Amino acid sequence: MGKTYWMLVTTQENLDITRARGFKLQGVDTRNRRKAVRMGPEDRVLYYVSDKSGFAATATVTSDSFEDDEPIWKHYREQEKFPHRVEIEANVVLDEEHYVDGYQVGPTLEYVRKWPPDRWPLAFFGMLHIIPQRDFNFIEEELKRAGGSPHQPEPTEPDADESEVAEPQVVEPSPVLSGATTKKRSAVASKSRKSSHRRRSQKRR
Repeated sequence: MGKTYWMLVTTQENLDITRARGFKLQGVDTRNRRKAVRMGPEDRVLYYVSDKSGFAATATVTSDSFEDDEPIWKHYREQEKFPHRVEIEANVVLDEEHYVDGYQVGPTLEYVRKWPPDRWPLAFFGMLHIIPQRDFNFIEEELKRAGGSPHQPEPTEPDADESEVAEPQVVEPSPVLSGATTKKRSAVASKSRKSSHRRRSQKRR
């Protein structure tokens, strides 16, 4: 069977959870079980954020569907665990402020043609939808134009031998730097360079 193109309707809160977990796993609610069990490797997923009325990301399915009741995502019904799950890999991901406006591109989609243009959101009721490849490709290109890029993994910690060069140091807040993590790393790096310079000077003597 060929790949299937899915549109997954979610909330900003639940998309943030998926993002925080590295876009590695996606769950589908019990009401969409029949569709969810059809998901498989190489299928594509388009994320639509309902409470922001915007398209946010695309991903590729990398596993067959399976069931798991580990609580991860949020739902107004506490018993809903989004148990029908697939492993995924992110393709194009936008920050919230750059989402593609659904009210601009939604009415142009082939998938929503049977609804009046001013009522196209009715086509997005429910969490999981099969959409035409043409619609998927069109919106993915819009995501790229809006500044979307492949999802980047979380930065790794510095090697142990690098962190041991500098002595522990308390860093005072500075309005020049953008964040606490940046300030600390800059101070440690500066200390490391000074210590290295002193050692080189001593050898010359």
